[in-house]
Amino acid sequence: PITKESYQPQIVPRGDYTRVLAEFWADGPHSETPPGHWFTILNYVNDHSLFEKKLEGEGETLNHLEWDVKSYFILGGAMHDAAVAAWSIKGWYDYIRPISAIRYLADLGQSSDASLPNYHPNGILLEPGYIELVNENDPLAIRNPENVGKIKLFTWRGHKAIGDTSTDQAGVGWILAENWWPYQRPSFVTPPFAGFVSGHSTFSRAAAEVMTLLTGDAFFPGGIGEFKAKKNEFLVFEEGPSVDVTLQWATYRDASDQCSLSRIWGGIHPPADDIPGRLIGVKVGVEAFNYAVPYFTKKLSLSSGVENNIQNKSIIFPNPVVKSNEIIITNTTMEDTFSLYDINGRIIQIQQYFAQSLQRTIIKFQSLAAGIYVLKSTNGTSWRLIIQ
Repeated sequence: PITKESYQPQIVPRGDYTRVLAEFWADGPHSETPPGHWFTILNYVNDHSLFEKKLEGEGETLNHLEWDVKSYFILGGAMHDAAVAAWSIKGWYDYIRPISAIRYLADLGQSSDASLPNYHPNGILLEPGYIELVNENDPLAIRNPENVGKIKLFTWRGHKAIGDTSTDQAGVGWILAENWWPYQRPSFVTPPFAGFVSGHSTFSRAAAEVMTLLTGDAFFPGGIGEFKAKKNEFLVFEEGPSVDVTLQWATYRDASDQCSLSRIWGGIHPPADDIPGRLIGVKVGVEAFNYAVPYFTKKLSLSSGVENNIQNKSIIFPNPVVKSNEIIITNTTMEDTFSLYDINGRIIQIQQYFAQSLQRTIIKFQSLAAGIYVLKSTNGTSWRLIIQ
């Protein structure tokens, strides 16, 4: 869409593509982490020769420092909000990961056919070619006859099949379901927190929305973003890839979608964890961007489709108030006046100061008992204030 030229075809083995995706987007320990990964993407965009540092793609070109401050502030706020959203849901549902689900179901048995061995109504479903029973002539039973009747999977054979990660690769084959591993580093096969919803999906889609709004363009500079994974150099879990693989994205949302898929193909999330995370990310990213823009300009984000009304975008901080007798209200005018009430409607004595250069009002008050208070403005806006 940018150059009006065709994308160059890139044909690589599927196993290389999926392994590179799983490792590129893994972002586990000793990495930049999932939200941090999007700051590396932001840096990649910032350094691109075709990129113009204009907020929302319009107006004057910002100097490097101003752009970095604003872009990092906005993306950082979105990543914080995405974390709050995703981990609130993880804590509420405390949902299972694939490694636990697969091993648990297989340990119960198979639920496909009551006439077959190892039947359990809550067991795993058999899928010929992928999920089967071990029989007497099976290689998995020749040396270990106790495996007859167990569930086996045709899958990545896991870390036990790798002696040297720089020269060996596990490949795929039949293994006992009780030994199934996701394609992740052996020290971090399952993150120590719930699966639903996918944090990767939530972070990435929120970041993609922010990058789209921030740059004023859904596309990477020049119409494509790339990362090159060199043959037999990039993979860490095992040797590979077998050929050079260049990950490519036309839009920021393409990169976000690829990140989400990497967690499914790597065995960390089932698809059920993915799409809700993406949908949450869309809302979080847009709202975080629109919340942040008034810190830098007197107008709402152009993407919001709302006429300028800075009074409705005022915020108060800190809130909750801890060990402080002062709050600040952003985006105010000299004409604005405020009143503070307790939960019973009694007015609280306050002092009000307007900082014209910052378009902020400072409210000072005497020490208050812990509880909920209401702050009202003459323009009709009100806030719930929490004193701790």
